[in-house]
Amino acid sequence: MDPNEQLNILIDNTVDLFSKEELLEKLKKGRPLRIKLGVDPSRPDLHLGHYVVLRKLRQFQDLGHQIVLIIGDFTARIGDPSGRSKTRPMLSMDEVRENARSYAEQVFKILSKEKTEIRYNGEWFDKMSFEQVIRISSKYTVARMMERDDFKKRYDSNQPISVAEFLYPIAQGYDSVMVKSDVEMGGTDQLFNLLVGRKMQEEYEQLPQVVLTMPLIEGTDGNLKMSKSYDNYIAFNDTSRDMFGKIMSIPDTLIIKYMRLLTDLGKTEIDLYESQMKDGLVNPRDIKMKLGQEVVAVFYGREEGVKAQEEFIKIFRKKDLPDEMEVLKVTSSISVLDLVMLSGETPSKSEAKRLIAQGAVKLNEEKLDDFSRMLEVKGSEVLKIGKRKFFRIDLAF
Repeated sequence: MDPNEQLNILIDNTVDLFSKEELLEKLKKGRPLRIKLGVDPSRPDLHLGHYVVLRKLRQFQDLGHQIVLIIGDFTARIGDPSGRSKTRPMLSMDEVRENARSYAEQVFKILSKEKTEIRYNGEWFDKMSFEQVIRISSKYTVARMMERDDFKKRYDSNQPISVAEFLYPIAQGYDSVMVKSDVEMGGTDQLFNLLVGRKMQEEYEQLPQVVLTMPLIEGTDGNLKMSKSYDNYIAFNDTSRDMFGKIMSIPDTLIIKYMRLLTDLGKTEIDLYESQMKDGLVNPRDIKMKLGQEVVAVFYGREEGVKAQEEFIKIFRKKDLPDEMEVLKVTSSISVLDLVMLSGETPSKSEAKRLIAQGAVKLNEEKLDDFSRMLEVKGSEVLKIGKRKFFRIDLAF
């Protein structure tokens, strides 16, 4: 494809680009570019926040470029300080290995395996001497490091910053040197680290990588960015039912943003949905169902997306459930009595038992009349207490 046409596709929906001219120049060379993405296995699963970037990487692949996925088995043990207001706990080697095991399998739901090179940065960092670490660290100054917004805020408010956290962006930048990346991608919260990569490549006499960032998406709470740490994420490994149910739980204000960043729906179609909701011509819930179907189809196929929607309608909409319900976080196994007490709707266990005995408690319209019964919940169930109290059940991981 013509370099200018490639450029227009690749910069669509991006936020930061350093720089457009450099990317065009690299594309004009006519060779496959090496596109780097680093992920730290701080938890065992990927989520839709990662998919925003992976989807863009797939566009690079479809245009003939090579993806270099760096799994940070070493840097995960330091802990990425990006956006953090306090020092992030370090992980043990066993924790990192356990979390990293399923990463490759998950990314290949999106990326082409044949056009993806997977590297672990422990390949080079685990072999380094302390002298080598010092020499690499000398390539970047403390003054430049303190330009980073989250470091500056913590310093100004007398919050601790460990020297190890200074080393994290340097380590991530050195990854770019080791794989000779032409472009590095990440979320907007990674901008500083990605720019360090440009500087590190210059120090090692490499052509600096282009930096490309994608927007962060808020999680199911509608407030904080989607993150495993905030437990507001929709995971690649969620079942189609759970994935659809979680999409349906997002605030209406996120529908269009999710559509633009997570689906292949055309701009004209999405603009129409946005206009219709703004003018009150359509129920946002119906547009959200379209979104849920599209997202599920990415991971499970179009047929499963349709099935997930049909199941949701069968369980929820036909029961005249409210659009918004308080969420109860529970483990997979809980007694009926404990579930009712968790809702906070009864002042005592005796009152809870009375409601249960009267048949006033239902789970997905199934009457629960035995307070000692153990329930195995899967998430997205609806608890009804009395005539008007509804709660959505989510699993607490």
